[in-house]
Amino acid sequence: MTTHPKSSRRNVALVFGAAGIAVSIVVSQTTASSNPESVRTSSLSAYDVALTIPVVAEVKTGYKREYFKHWVDEDSDGCNTREEVLIRDSTTKPQVDRYGCKVIAGNWYSPYDARKLTEPSDIDIDHMVALKEAWDSGANVWSASTRQRFANDLTDSRSLIAVTDSVNRSKGDRDPSNWLPPNRGYWCEYLSRWVAVKARWGLSMDQSEAGRVRKLLQNDCANTAIAPITPVGGAAPVTPTTTVPVRTGRPTATTVARTVVPAITPASTPSTTPASSAPVPASSSSVADSGVAVSRPGAFCAPGGARGTYNGRAYTCTTSPTESRNRWRQP
Repeated sequence: MTTHPKSSRRNVALVFGAAGIAVSIVVSQTTASSNPESVRTSSLSAYDVALTIPVVAEVKTGYKREYFKHWVDEDSDGCNTREEVLIRDSTTKPQVDRYGCKVIAGNWYSPYDARKLTEPSDIDIDHMVALKEAWDSGANVWSASTRQRFANDLTDSRSLIAVTDSVNRSKGDRDPSNWLPPNRGYWCEYLSRWVAVKARWGLSMDQSEAGRVRKLLQNDCANTAIAPITPVGGAAPVTPTTTVPVRTGRPTATTVARTVVPAITPASTPSTTPASSAPVPASSSSVADSGVAVSRPGAFCAPGGARGTYNGRAYTCTTSPTESRNRWRQP
């Protein structure tokens, strides 16, 4: 993960697909190339990425673990997600039962507690952002298939990790405001993975979570970098409209600004949710009467009070009796 010549400006777009928000980070720094493609192969400051994640109150109701179907065999190679991660994370070639793809033995290092393991039964596969935390942070408006993709995400190694089972269970569904690994030497890497996953999937942070994550990344982990983030759905970078400075305090040679722009909804976003979930997502967008893009019903929005239409129906950017966050809702 995270491991000169001429000054130029480069744009990095993080698209919050689930929330219908696109955020473009504009970075000024020295670079040998002005090719936009170079952005996607350059590392970013973990602190700067944390600043782009929306801070909103969490949804505390409606979660069920079965809404996130996990440990499936998505690539149909005979190995489910758990076995795939065990194979990937073993420091030596693991022993795998040829019938049914069951990992029998291997060598693993659990960075949460700096422990070496050899028995698969001692290992849990941790969702870096726990399933309930994801639900509370925006996944409650996703479709079942999007939640399944999140729960089995092998396309970014930061999403899932093999760790000691007891340590993973002590974490539970807690965010970094009230749990960090006992191995303090892994804190910076842990936090960089946390913000990478949240940014990649368009999830939000609550106030206490954002406060602690940003404080640690700005101070204790000031030099922590993040490898490129590919937004879910593969949306392309977007052109900024309004730039708002977001960085203060720590002096640096790199200047960062955040721009909120009309969302690009990934084409792969499915269109159905469980009956108890939030409003049904859709796959196209229309422009609101106030000039703000309506990405889909139920998506986060701003400013409050904005109005628009979607497939011929009127929507208002507003809160509800059970939620303090603004979403596109029908009057």
